[in-house]
Amino acid sequence: MRGRTLRHSRLDSRGGRTRRTATRTLVLAVSAAMSAGLLAGCADDGGDKSSSSGDDKGKTVVRLGLFGTFGFKEAGLFSEYEKLNPDIKIEENVTQRNENYYPALVNHLTTSAGLMDIQAVEVGNIAEVVSTQGDKLEDLSKAPGVKSSDWLDWKWQQATTKDGRTIGLGTDVGPVAICYRKDLFKEAGLPTDREELAKLWAGDWNKLIDVGEDYQKNAPKGTTFMDSPGGLMSAILGSEKVRFYDESGKVIYKTNPVVKQSFMQTAKAAKDGLVGAQTQFQPDWNTTVANSKFAAIACPPWMLGTLKEHSKPEAKGKWDVAVAPKSGNWGGAFLAVPKSGKNVKEAAKLAAWLTAPEQQAKLFKVQGGFPSAPATYTMPQVLDAKNEMTGDAPIGKIFAAAAKTTPVQIVGPKDQVIGSSLNDNGLVLVTKGKSPEEAWETATKTIDNNLEK
Repeated sequence: MRGRTLRHSRLDSRGGRTRRTATRTLVLAVSAAMSAGLLAGCADDGGDKSSSSGDDKGKTVVRLGLFGTFGFKEAGLFSEYEKLNPDIKIEENVTQRNENYYPALVNHLTTSAGLMDIQAVEVGNIAEVVSTQGDKLEDLSKAPGVKSSDWLDWKWQQATTKDGRTIGLGTDVGPVAICYRKDLFKEAGLPTDREELAKLWAGDWNKLIDVGEDYQKNAPKGTTFMDSPGGLMSAILGSEKVRFYDESGKVIYKTNPVVKQSFMQTAKAAKDGLVGAQTQFQPDWNTTVANSKFAAIACPPWMLGTLKEHSKPEAKGKWDVAVAPKSGNWGGAFLAVPKSGKNVKEAAKLAAWLTAPEQQAKLFKVQGGFPSAPATYTMPQVLDAKNEMTGDAPIGKIFAAAAKTTPVQIVGPKDQVIGSSLNDNGLVLVTKGKSPEEAWETATKTIDNNLEK
């Protein structure tokens, strides 16, 4: 979904990346850079831009700080809102990389200065914002037209403080499916029907890996079953309710058996050559997409945009989508309104409108960000959705079913740090010859050092 460091480029709280890459079709927005104020506008990553016509005289200017491409402007929502509210002018400040955006956001929230009227927050950062900066943000449950029932329960809960204040309205989510190449599966002697495949691995990620072992026995030359260790572990951990923190907020990633089990499952698949050795969203990985070097990938809706971007034209229609072994989430964001903003009342109205079901459905149709509003799942824009990469696959129905059955996950303040290190300081080592146990030990030492800082 804006899978987003570019909005997707490394593991985040879902065990997945901080999605929203500049290249993907999904979207997350960002404000200013670490060296400049958010209000002044630009992070020093060469990717910031501010939209303004200069024709704002007499109008209230509402500014959004975003990271990556959220798609509001691209889908025509800003223009539509301005027509409905002719006294309002909307501007966006966009930083492409969340690692530049988020530290600046925290700094400005801490000082209550230099903030945009609306600030986006990546799902991997929402728990930390809720627990440490919640008092600096408006309670948007009181914004005009906002009803908690308009959002998935677990999405609403992620941005709600212990005292019941909801400081962020959900934009997209990243329900996970399995995207696969029908031609490569057929060549390897595997079924190609999406329902038949879903039955083969239903309920157990190990069954998916078993299918991968069958694939590798007759794999087309130079291909692997799945794309990367990080992608596989992201999906597995994204389907677990309790991962890195327990309900009391205690860090338990080393003692929670599902975390090490997920790591070892993935590490073994990497060691056995079932997954590629690349890191997702890096140039080498992009090349494997272009050259059809893997047959399957853990696939939130925003991944379809990533596949399209890096694939050659002949890949269109060769992909299909099957239900994942377990429902899980990988991606998403929120819009928050700082109390110290210049136009708090108008910002809350705009945030509520942009995240209302009708607007979320429009975004999905144009940009691919899957709605966090379940009312959209019966709207034609979602229910009848198709994608040129996956042909006639009923992607709206498949992703909606996954979104509705995803567990309410416990997300902790440093989920992103833990998830990133499990991949960057752990699984990556397995692809370079280290044993899974050695990789686990290195990753946990790195995580513990980072948590102590």
